[in-house]
Amino acid sequence: MAPQSDHRGRPEDTFLMEAGYALSGDHGCIAQARHHAVDFLGTVRSEHGLDVSSRAVDLTQLIVSELVTNARKYAPGPVLMELRITRAAVEVMVWDSDPTVPTPRATDPHRVGQHGLEIVEAVTQALDITRHAVGKRITARLALSDRR
Repeated sequence: MAPQSDHRGRPEDTFLMEAGYALSGDHGCIAQARHHAVDFLGTVRSEHGLDVSSRAVDLTQLIVSELVTNARKYAPGPVLMELRITRAAVEVMVWDSDPTVPTPRATDPHRVGQHGLEIVEAVTQALDITRHAVGKRITARLALSDRR
């Protein structure tokens, strides 16, 4: 895929590369989404020479896994995932057909399950949930490098 740019004002916010994926919504789509994320970040390293830390790769897979799992669990049909890179961050966007906006639940170490959005919120720089006429889009942003 050819890199596409989106000028958002500051050079560090310019998208160097983005890729979109249509996922079927079946059980295998979660692993498929994680593989797409790893391949995408590998391409970012090789084509753009950016420092993508192992932590960023692991957290991107975690975020992708949590967001796609939630989409699969709560929304019927396909799931769309988009990955975008700036010089400093990766953005993971997941769209599903359910317009219900999820809210993180209060921390409860005794609750079994339903911690996904809490986890995503804890490891990201920013989390944005946008409701659309059809469905919603969740965008999570995290740093590529461990350097502060």
